[in-house]
Amino acid sequence: MGNLIEDPALRDRLHVFVDRTSAGQQLAAHLSGYRGQEIHLFAIPAGGVPVAVEIGRALSLPLDLIIVRKIQLPWTTEAGFGALDPAGQAIFNQDLLRRMPLSPEDIEAQVKKTAAVIGQREERLRGGKPYARLDGQAALVVDDGLASGYTMRAALQFLKNQGAGRLIVAVPTGSQRTVWDLLPLVDELYCLNVRGGFSFAVADAYENWYDLTEEEVKAYLSPA
Repeated sequence: MGNLIEDPALRDRLHVFVDRTSAGQQLAAHLSGYRGQEIHLFAIPAGGVPVAVEIGRALSLPLDLIIVRKIQLPWTTEAGFGALDPAGQAIFNQDLLRRMPLSPEDIEAQVKKTAAVIGQREERLRGGKPYARLDGQAALVVDDGLASGYTMRAALQFLKNQGAGRLIVAVPTGSQRTVWDLLPLVDELYCLNVRGGFSFAVADAYENWYDLTEEEVKAYLSPA
């Protein structure tokens, strides 16, 4: 079971961060003990990039991207039934699939669509470069929040297969249920704003929140 690091003063509160940049700065202060250590910093685009840029700047760490994506339901882009990692390995939300009228063919079609999008984003955002073997080194994975947690699970699965040693997750906000589900998979989980309750939205932690475009992601990465 991993160690949870949170800010008790932010527990169950809404709109506690001005924006992703501010949230990244607050996270970086909690991660200061990693300065000078050999650790690979990864951001999940798009929303994880401005958060991770601040962490990389504060800890003097180079930033890489890990391209994972939720597998969307056929009838909506807002919800998914799992996630796909860069190697094409899927993690499915089996509880959700049992309640959804999806055939094996439907599932396969959505996985193929997701793999195609990942391939395009790999080329546009990472230039198609291969992921490094980690050979036991620690990996720190950053996103702007944990809702269902399946994209983060996919990222952790991939990095473990790349040979990562310690796995550390850092997010400004997260669903309490998802946080507890992820803890057995990591060594440390930094989540400053843990929130319980029936419903959860990452956006509710921020005063200013919007979906980032790929061009905005590239702009954040240029100075980083």
